[in-house]
Amino acid sequence: MQRRALLAALSLPAIRPAFAQAALPVVASFSILGDLVRQVAGERPLALVTLVGPDGDAHDFQPRPSDAEKLRGAAVLVRNGLGYDDWLGRLTNAAGFRGQTVTASGGVTVRASEGGHDHGHSHDSGASRRRTHAVEPSRTPDPHAWGDPRNVQLYVRAIAAGLSSADPGNAALYARNASAYTARLAALDAEMRAAVGAVPEARRKVVTSHDAFGYYGAAYGIRFLAPQGISTHSEPSASDVAALIRQIRAEGITAVFVENMHATTTLDRLAREAGLRPRGRLYSDALSPPDGPAPTYEALIRHNTGLIVPAMRGDA
Repeated sequence: MQRRALLAALSLPAIRPAFAQAALPVVASFSILGDLVRQVAGERPLALVTLVGPDGDAHDFQPRPSDAEKLRGAAVLVRNGLGYDDWLGRLTNAAGFRGQTVTASGGVTVRASEGGHDHGHSHDSGASRRRTHAVEPSRTPDPHAWGDPRNVQLYVRAIAAGLSSADPGNAALYARNASAYTARLAALDAEMRAAVGAVPEARRKVVTSHDAFGYYGAAYGIRFLAPQGISTHSEPSASDVAALIRQIRAEGITAVFVENMHATTTLDRLAREAGLRPRGRLYSDALSPPDGPAPTYEALIRHNTGLIVPAMRGDA
């Protein structure tokens, strides 16, 4: 009896790997979505590929043949939509992708860019196209919906539904993780409201490299100004930069920032001519590397707010 028990115990390490789940192959278009997928998956093993990584600019991303290969065997593709990552259309066709596609922004209320700049992308298809048509035809839909943590709660629910559809055996796990994460996002939103609420409304003006903070600004009552539109494709004109410098001087704006995925030349010149210096580096369209200040979405929002609030107040 003891010998049989010993043999059974010795055989357990060999048996356990047979019951281990194979990693679920998932592709996310850019780093922020990659983090959201990880949060929803939790302990579920993933083979996650993020096409545009930390500090990367998805506006200017040019897919390579190797990216099509990464997508070919994926079970789930998570994209932003709203014209932000429309280059995925060519990539999915080239890869012959047949998995589950999640358009994370499908449930959000879309805002239009105040500047009306052309973002250089065609509009998304399906649910995102129907949502985009709610925006005034003469204005460009702003794809940076993740700037508002309340929108990211919708992103998370969409991701959980997509993972569950592709991997129904773990649907309960995805639902639990999504519920826990959306609760954290709600707490994050309340934390940011309290922080910004300490700044007088007249001081809530920020200058950044491009128009990527519209949803964040609308959520927390901050007016964001930028020399560049919602895409990084085109350079601002000299007259646009000059007008912004005049506005900074006239309104006493002290919060001027560069962004992590942009060259700093224009903002450096703008700040210098306005008699200011950039107050730090904000993370807009991409996370930082793991050893940076914004390796997750939650860290990104806290980092940005931690810089923006004292800069708006004019603290030294």
